[in-house]
Amino acid sequence: MMEICIYGRGGQGGVTLAELVAHAAIQEGKHAQSMPAFGPERRGAPVLAFLRVNETERIKIRTEVAEPDVLVVLDPGLLHIGDVVSRLKKGGIAVINTKKSHAEMKSGIGVERLATVDAMSIAKEVLGLPIVNTAMLGAIIKATGVVKLESLEEPLKERFGKVAAKNLEAMRKAYEETVVS
Repeated sequence: MMEICIYGRGGQGGVTLAELVAHAAIQEGKHAQSMPAFGPERRGAPVLAFLRVNETERIKIRTEVAEPDVLVVLDPGLLHIGDVVSRLKKGGIAVINTKKSHAEMKSGIGVERLATVDAMSIAKEVLGLPIVNTAMLGAIIKATGVVKLESLEEPLKERFGKVAAKNLEAMRKAYEETVVS
């Protein structure tokens, strides 16, 4: 089972991101669950979402993910609030939205496996909004292969309707630009 923690801020779409991946996983015949965990619901407040995907078995556990296989950070400022990276399971991968170079991030946060992308620039360019969740979908898929890229087409169309095409473009662009090592 792959367990994922998504750290973001209210308004960045972290909860939606988890729901979209879960939906795509279920369409692929996998078992999945997503859960939000946040305090006061307001734009800009820290938000944490959990996602589990299992290839073969139903997911019976319904708790927060304590040691994720994948740590996703939508707002790089959250890396400095508490020790977010310390939760990552040994051998896990951190997927981070950042303007910094991959090498700078790798040496700065001290993880074995890292995926980086400037999702904010992609979101502003493609969507015209600073909402990074669909760009980060591309980064997560490239880093983990949790679902197929094309499996997100239908969930994105259902969720975003008329603006789904732009969200798909942001996802694909981030997939291409994500650096993984």
